[in-house]
Amino acid sequence: MRLGFHISIAGGLSRVIPRALKLGCETIQFFSRNPRAWRDSVVDRDEIQKFKEALAQTDIFPVFLHTPYLLNLASQDHDLYARSIIYLGDELAQAEKVGASFVIVHSGNTLGSEEKEALQRVAQAINNVFAKANNSVQLLLENTAGQGTEIGYKISHFQEIIAQVEDRDRIGICLDTAHAFTAGYDLATAQGLDHMVEEFDAMLGLPKLKALHLNDSKMPLGSKKDRHWHIGRGDIGRSGFSKIINHPKLAHLPGIMETPRQSNADDRRNMKAMRSLIR
Repeated sequence: MRLGFHISIAGGLSRVIPRALKLGCETIQFFSRNPRAWRDSVVDRDEIQKFKEALAQTDIFPVFLHTPYLLNLASQDHDLYARSIIYLGDELAQAEKVGASFVIVHSGNTLGSEEKEALQRVAQAINNVFAKANNSVQLLLENTAGQGTEIGYKISHFQEIIAQVEDRDRIGICLDTAHAFTAGYDLATAQGLDHMVEEFDAMLGLPKLKALHLNDSKMPLGSKKDRHWHIGRGDIGRSGFSKIINHPKLAHLPGIMETPRQSNADDRRNMKAMRSLIR
């Protein structure tokens, strides 16, 4: 399994690769813009060129772009829905510019609407985006913990969305371990992990699973609370992660850690913990 982290773009895109190399990353993820503000993504061409030149000198792949958190592809609010579609299209275009193969997005929140209608809106939004952003970048839907009015915490939600997407070759799934665990999938046990893998394969087909977000959980199984924690120190635990990253149907996937950090030391400890589990 190729391992990496979500890397900060503070100070410019050109700083991403040097930061990733210091942490021993084999794959990376980053935001193209402030994730908590509605701002245009205008990255200097020189910064993009420096990033791509630095990336070309490494063996880091694949590269993932994560969308801002404010997007809601399930929203009933016309303005928010339209803005989310525009931003997602921009992200796919930006990914192509920087050489990222994938864009990761959360499905969104119902905010009081019927779940089935919300899932239909997500599929319609994706169809609109794909029609405008016609490139080879793949869109990955990330599962959620089911916190509040979130959708995308059940594999069946993705089955329903993808069934309504016209260009299904461009869409896949990024599975977050902490989110799946607190949504009720017991990844800490061999039986629970196998059950989830079998359910995914039956509903979507395992080729649709393109990446893992490897995060331990500070919250218990089925709590529907989203609290990432350090590898091996949460409720999934070292034993759980050993099963996940060595599972014969998951071990080939790239794994991105989004664990809490105050300094590079935190990331290095999590990388060391994860690599010690690889058999």
